Amino acid sequence: MQSEIVIRALAALAQEHRLAAYRLLVQAGDDGIAAGMLAEKLGVPASSMSFHLAQLTHAGLITQRRQSRSIIYSADYAAMNRLMGYLTENCCGGIPCADDAGCSAPPQSDAA
Repeated sequence: MQSEIVIRALAALAQEHRLAAYRLLVQAGDDGIAAGMLAEKLGVPASSMSFHLAQLTHAGLITQRRQSRSIIYSADYAAMNRLMGYLTENCCGGIPCADDAGCSAPPQSDAA
C-alpha cells in the first residue's frame, strides 16, 4: 500500500465526526446507512455530514450507492483491511504477536 494512500486514510479518520461515522458504517455491515440517518445518529447537520462523508469517500474508506432517493454509505472492508495490514506489517519487529498480548521487544544482548 502506498504511503500517500495511508496518509489520506488516516487524515480522514483523524476527525471526531468522521471517525464516529466510520465506526457506525463498519458496524452496519454491507447494508450500510443512509447519509441522513448517519447525520441524525451523530447529531451533525446534514451539510456537515455530507462534507465528512466526501472526505471518507475520497480517502477510499467508504463506498456509496443510490437506493431510491437516498444515498447509502458502506464501509469498504477491503480498504480497511489493507490499511490495518499496512499498520501492523512490521508490528513487533517482524515477530508474530499473540492475539491477546501487546508486542514486546526482543531481549537485548549484553555483548558490547
